[in-house]
Amino acid sequence: MGSCKENQQENPQQSNCGFVQGPIIVGAGPSGLAAAACLSNHGVPSLILEKSDCIASLWQHKTYDRLKLHLPKQFCELPLMGFPEDFPRYPTKSQFISYMETYASHFSIKPKFNQGVQSAEFDSGFWRVKTQDFEYISKWLIVATGENAEPVVPEIGGMEKFQGPILHTSLYKSGSDFRNQRVLVVGCGNSGMEVSLDLCRHNANPHMVVRNTVHVLPREMFGFSTFGIAMALLKWLPLKLVDKVLLLLATIILGNTDQLGLRRPKTGPIELKNATGKTPVLDVGALSQIKSGKIKVVVEGVKEITRNGARFMNGQEKEFDSIILATGYKSNVPTWLKGCDFFTKEGMPKTPFPDCWKGSEGLYTVGFTRRGLLGTASNAVEIANDIAQLWKTNKDCRSSCNSHIIILK
Repeated sequence: MGSCKENQQENPQQSNCGFVQGPIIVGAGPSGLAAAACLSNHGVPSLILEKSDCIASLWQHKTYDRLKLHLPKQFCELPLMGFPEDFPRYPTKSQFISYMETYASHFSIKPKFNQGVQSAEFDSGFWRVKTQDFEYISKWLIVATGENAEPVVPEIGGMEKFQGPILHTSLYKSGSDFRNQRVLVVGCGNSGMEVSLDLCRHNANPHMVVRNTVHVLPREMFGFSTFGIAMALLKWLPLKLVDKVLLLLATIILGNTDQLGLRRPKTGPIELKNATGKTPVLDVGALSQIKSGKIKVVVEGVKEITRNGARFMNGQEKEFDSIILATGYKSNVPTWLKGCDFFTKEGMPKTPFPDCWKGSEGLYTVGFTRRGLLGTASNAVEIANDIAQLWKTNKDCRSSCNSHIIILK
């Protein structure tokens, strides 16, 4: 590869690459902001590249209106700055976005927007990160695009025949657009449940496909956060025993969900989350609508989409006006990180938590722990501490930049 200096000599008026003082961070979501803030706290500069036009683009552009944090705010804080005291226990979508904007402003974080990373590759001691119009070069690369970078859209036969709208939950905003419609919701995670509930509250008729097993837990137990109870118990009891306690309490509060078509996995909720990333559903009202029959549970998988609805695996056909795909998200790291075997083909670190934050050759990851914003905060602190030590002791990382033509700060 050519150097920035060579490019400058060839075209002194239009150099299209530059060295970055400090790490390059890819992604301006909560993970990228947390990493930048922690680095700043150590006096280490960084540069965030964001493909969208704003911070937290997933929250701002791809979430539904009724969304709230599923966990209490104390479990969702980014490092070094908590939520405002007057925020409710479960902040709304707009409140969380406001918190992140205030966070970025407080730490003077100014991402470069509309910079979609096309490739990142380690070469001759540096990470070379290319966007559509520039190449950024640094000793360190922090991958902060997270586990939920791109929607997962399944290929179901016949989708092109359906005469109504088919949309992923990333495009769903409110049930008001589906009033009085029969809606097929494919997926029964937190998004599928909440979208079905939202549809109910706008007088739609949702049918939710529950093909796989799923853990449904109450969001709170006896006035306390279920997640908080689990975290407290894990300090004293083995994980498997904590899972048994949670399932016993869930059965007392919610009843036997198997009877509603919501079969529980054999593996406990926390163990399953840690192993696969599959999050238990924290019920915020959907279960009562299922019990009342307002949300219909469809236990058969979708075989194909027809002109007027769907045909299921048992051969039964039903008519629907709209189809919503609550099929989740995936990492996009394999599409742009080149020549690196730190990630699996699914875009997750091969090294399990808690050591998944650090690769080799100055590569770091934040937001891939399968442990939500708590994991993100932990990653950000670890990464900043590690890079800060190198920043203070390795003067070459700065002098090498200063010997080149262009320096980006």
